[in-house]
Amino acid sequence: MNLNSAIYVGHVVHQRHRPKKHFLRYRVFSLLIDLEELPQLNGLARFGHNKRALFSFRDADHADGGDLRAWAGAQLAAQDLPTPGRIRLLCYPRILGYVFNPLTVWYCDDEFGAPLANIYEVHNTFHERHTYVLPARAPKQEADKTFYVSPFIDMNCRYAFKLTPPDERILVAINQTQDGAPLLHAAFTGARRDFTDANLMKLFFSHPLMTLKVTAGIHWEALRLIFKGIRIRWHSERKTPAAD
Repeated sequence: MNLNSAIYVGHVVHQRHRPKKHFLRYRVFSLLIDLEELPQLNGLARFGHNKRALFSFRDADHADGGDLRAWAGAQLAAQDLPTPGRIRLLCYPRILGYVFNPLTVWYCDDEFGAPLANIYEVHNTFHERHTYVLPARAPKQEADKTFYVSPFIDMNCRYAFKLTPPDERILVAINQTQDGAPLLHAAFTGARRDFTDANLMKLFFSHPLMTLKVTAGIHWEALRLIFKGIRIRWHSERKTPAAD
């Protein structure tokens, strides 16, 4: 199959600048899923859409759990942007039924295939989610932090997003500032592989139980930060819908 969908294999890194320096780097892979190609992907032996499989993608894990294309169109319309054409999602898959996606990036193109907007869908460990919708043609993609993510970072921060279009390589980077000064740099870089059963099986053995390790890694890094003496910011229950 000649697909726009792909697998990107690489590393995620976090570099905290203050009040204590902290660095992490993990081997991971993400799926780039073209929503129009889900019926074709569903025909693979090792991948399932809304069904059990070794690797799977469930609509309920994203947006409001309903029609993903309709939801994305509504998000863009709320920002006075036109209806998107092609929509692709960069996310972790479910592996043996388990996933936690700290960040899903939606690439929304216009009817001519040019970048239109990006939706940054953020999840936290309290089963909440929030979206930042930013035009792709803006000089800078920036937004104030309005959603609780890390128990070690205050809310009065600002994000600057940087993307490269999905090609042979991919980059998703976020620079977080507080009071105008750098606080945290997070990035995923990866190289493209074809979306095939063979490549999925290779990744199953080279990155065993990766999605479970993502959650385990979050808690392990939290312990490291506590041992470094970084203060915890306690979370208050969110009063807005899970996907907005």
